[in-house]
Amino acid sequence: MQLMFSEALHDISRPSCLAIIAELKRSGGLAIPELAKLLEMSYMGIKQHCIRLEQQGYLKVWRVPRVEVGRPQKLYKLTKKCDELFPDGGVQLVLDLLDGVKATFGETAPEKLLYHYFEKERDQWMKAVRPGKSLVEKATRFVDARMKAGHFCHCHYSAETGFIIEEYHHPLGQVFMQYPGLKVMETRMIEQALGTKVDRKEDKGSQGVKCTIYHISTLG
Repeated sequence: MQLMFSEALHDISRPSCLAIIAELKRSGGLAIPELAKLLEMSYMGIKQHCIRLEQQGYLKVWRVPRVEVGRPQKLYKLTKKCDELFPDGGVQLVLDLLDGVKATFGETAPEKLLYHYFEKERDQWMKAVRPGKSLVEKATRFVDARMKAGHFCHCHYSAETGFIIEEYHHPLGQVFMQYPGLKVMETRMIEQALGTKVDRKEDKGSQGVKCTIYHISTLG
């Protein structure tokens, strides 16, 4: 897997390619004009990058019928090959180990074990956010630390939703599905790191794609 991941990084090492993949991960699929507007690049520049990424197997074309008369709209989406860019943290190994712990020590043993893991995570987050002078800056530093740990998330503000963190990839996402109590546990640790109440829900984000949304309830 490491070799494949290195090859993937080599293929998309240009900042523009990484930016395109990031926007498609958040949105689920975009047309070239939309990508050009979001990334403040020329139509032809985006088109060339998308064609190259499609040829390399990272993007695929998705045609959506227009409401009005005309050709179907041509959107670009990520392929399975992009999964290498969003590592899962050895999920299957973790699940196997947790199943063994549950069989040996009882139903609640896996979550008790992972509680200590999240405590260590919280300590790292607190160290990362400590230099922040406001809650917004702390949350931004938290997102940066999260990204370095293999998550894919960003901060977003609107008058309707307030200040939120949208997360589109979690390395332990499959573990959370198997042990949903971990979602509450991690959220409480995030609250402790940021020093404010955080509400977690799974919903459509600002780009219309389902993601995990952390609502930061109070701005400092």
